[in-house]
Amino acid sequence: MSLQNCNITYRSTRTRHKEARLLAQPIWSMRIWDINAGYLNRQSLLGEHRELHAIVSIISHGKKGYSKHPETLRWIGHGWALRIRHKQLIFEMALRGFTDKSSVLTRSNPNAWPKTYIDPPDIQFELLKKKYTNKEQGRIPLPCSVQELWSQHKYSILARDPKKYSELGNLVSRSKIDFATLANILSEELRSAPSHGGIRNSIQHMWGHVSQSDLTGNYRINSWSLRRLLAEIQRRAMAIQEPYLTKSTSLSELMVWL
Repeated sequence: MSLQNCNITYRSTRTRHKEARLLAQPIWSMRIWDINAGYLNRQSLLGEHRELHAIVSIISHGKKGYSKHPETLRWIGHGWALRIRHKQLIFEMALRGFTDKSSVLTRSNPNAWPKTYIDPPDIQFELLKKKYTNKEQGRIPLPCSVQELWSQHKYSILARDPKKYSELGNLVSRSKIDFATLANILSEELRSAPSHGGIRNSIQHMWGHVSQSDLTGNYRINSWSLRRLLAEIQRRAMAIQEPYLTKSTSLSELMVWL
């Protein structure tokens, strides 16, 4: 579905006046997005990678340039989160054929993320929709409905919390959750580390989408590590453009935790 035909109302009518003011503003010149990196097109993906390194340098070395920028300020004291976001970016970049040898070594405040957003996740989707009009899109299409948004995140949530996976799926199927609420929940959930067993569960489901492609002969996958199996799933999914996995956040982000 083209973005021109994507007319979803991301927020309730009670907050549309606030949304209109936000969308009238220019997109920040420095931006670390809070939604999954798969939604970013090539230019935005590489741009965020550069800007993240700039923020790390400003914070780590006390540089003055952009030190008072809202995006810089919200990441102060969150070295671990910057490191994880960097991994999210480079694994998405790798999925699209880019090689990155840079590293982010900051580790302060483990398991904690900034408590504030420049814009909430649903507005970030709106900003990308506006930015990408008649331009290159990301790997994952910008969602036009609650159902699409949920479908794109299902395996990522399954890896973290099967109970929440069932609860959210039920809310979506009964139209009991709006886009803004779901977008916020999903963005927050993807910041947490899934368990090894949770990743295995999701990867087993993902393997079912590509196990019959048989591009390179038979494999003894039972002896493989989860990292190797996910890499093979990535390779097969991208080679045949498997329609579900290529639109899934899990295809790149689960590699962060292996």
